[in-house]
Amino acid sequence: MFQSRRLEHANGFIEFRTESLTGLKTRICPERLKRGIGIPDIPEYSSEGCPFCSDLVTSVTPVFPDGSRLIIGESITFPNLYPFASYHTVTVISRDHMVRTFTHRQIHDALTAQIESLEEQSGYVSINWNFLPSAGASLPHPHLQGLADPVPDTLPMKYLHGSEEFFHRHDYSWWKVLCDHESDSDRFLNGLNLFWYAHPVPIGEKEIRCVLPGTTLTDFGCVVRDFAEDLVRILDFYQDMGNGAWNLSIFFGKESERRYFNSFATIVARINPNPLSTSDTAFMEKLHLEPVILTLPEDIGMLWRTNNKS
Repeated sequence: MFQSRRLEHANGFIEFRTESLTGLKTRICPERLKRGIGIPDIPEYSSEGCPFCSDLVTSVTPVFPDGSRLIIGESITFPNLYPFASYHTVTVISRDHMVRTFTHRQIHDALTAQIESLEEQSGYVSINWNFLPSAGASLPHPHLQGLADPVPDTLPMKYLHGSEEFFHRHDYSWWKVLCDHESDSDRFLNGLNLFWYAHPVPIGEKEIRCVLPGTTLTDFGCVVRDFAEDLVRILDFYQDMGNGAWNLSIFFGKESERRYFNSFATIVARINPNPLSTSDTAFMEKLHLEPVILTLPEDIGMLWRTNNKS
């Protein structure tokens, strides 16, 4: 599933990994954790003037063409005022401006709202979450973003093209091979409803992926309850490891791609907000397109099993 090369140096090692299907590459450098650039405390952000808080959200946010917003539980969904996709929606997850721990109901309702806002869209759909400013959120009030475009973005395109080529060559799905391989690895996260594992060639810090049992957004609607329960546990796990900020994306394919493609979710930890505005993304990630990762995926699996001993 991937190739690995380790370079030993005076203070530890660098592990270079390349994913066989996509050619994606990463560098894992655990010694860089000793820099101590992360801080455990997350600041409180003022709710004054926040357009997603309950006193403003129904008066300043846009509406759909029929004049409505979609309300499910605490969540409220509307078009993005500043879209960067052909179709772009926003779902405010909670009434509270600052949330430390999310409930299954909050996540379930927000994801359900995203599904409803995107289900009529053609093309390639994704559901996304930037949590806190250090993860790229323009507002700290928690919210999801749904995108639909006629062509897939770069990461899902690599998996779509690679999966199709693999299927035509071998006549079976790469995703089944992936699940079989990872279920026997130190990276597998046991005890969850769906198939979660620490991805061996991570594109971000502490990357955890879920291979979903289907291909389309409609398929996801059948397992959204299980996914929400699992995601709450993953987020709590991140918090236990000291990571309070993250990026999440869920990528979907088309019905015509069902034979060879599975939809999947990926979540990566981001550095906690800090007064120096230090980021965990620099020239290697943005320009070289090769992430520098601090945590071995195998260590994430070990931490998961230790954290979830019954």
